[in-house]
Amino acid sequence: MITRLAGALVRAAFVMLLLATPSILLPGVGSDGKQMVALVALFGGVLTFVEYNATYPGLIEFRDAPPFNRIRFLMLFAMVLALTLIQRGGIDPTPLTQLAAELGALLGASADFPYSPVRLATLMLADAAPPEAVEAVRAAAATSYVIALSTLAVFIVIIRLNRWPSRNAAFNVWVNLPTFEATAGGDVVQRLVRDARVNVALGFLLPFLIPTVVRIGSSGVDPMALTSPQTLVWTMAAWAFLPASLFMRGVGMARIAEMIREKRRMGEIVGSSGFVPA
Repeated sequence: MITRLAGALVRAAFVMLLLATPSILLPGVGSDGKQMVALVALFGGVLTFVEYNATYPGLIEFRDAPPFNRIRFLMLFAMVLALTLIQRGGIDPTPLTQLAAELGALLGASADFPYSPVRLATLMLADAAPPEAVEAVRAAAATSYVIALSTLAVFIVIIRLNRWPSRNAAFNVWVNLPTFEATAGGDVVQRLVRDARVNVALGFLLPFLIPTVVRIGSSGVDPMALTSPQTLVWTMAAWAFLPASLFMRGVGMARIAEMIREKRRMGEIVGSSGFVPA
């Protein structure tokens, strides 16, 4: 119980740090903005603490299947930190922020080709958007998207090495997939595979669909809405993190379905041989 409590406290502290990072590093944040960020960070920390300190599952998936959520957290934190440094580079230049801004511009120029997610992200802006706003969105979109792709590659490598989920501990579907009703009817493996395919498809398509829907649904995002550095940081981080998180969820569910198949196959072998393990 003490270990669970300590782990929940540490996770809550990291979540609060993540939510407060842009307001801490970016200058020009007013007192009202800081109070709002502090309130949101406190809420996120309390929610994380309650989820990880509870015995029964709540909203967070793969709670007892590390390092799934750790990888997701590091991905989001890397996005927020990198985008914050890029934005600070235009306000308070330092060697570190200038390096981040130059890397972001380089990634933006490399990833901005026809029909790429980065190109579509810049097309979300209205036609009257100034070149500075387009450049800022391009650099932020490219940076967050590259971080998302790199994180997905690391997660897939971990799965290929058979290191997720851990084979030294039992995997509880109810605890790790609280929103998945395993007893709703039908074969659980087929339902896991179906949901996995849906999540993977959404994770792949959302970076393309979101800008298209925004562009078609309106005349484009007002560039003034992205003049706030914090707004740009969280908008671009969410644009890249949500699809990557869905993709990871789909890959994880497919892995769980594969594990259940293996357990069933082993059970059939044991049953057909008549061997009963001690």
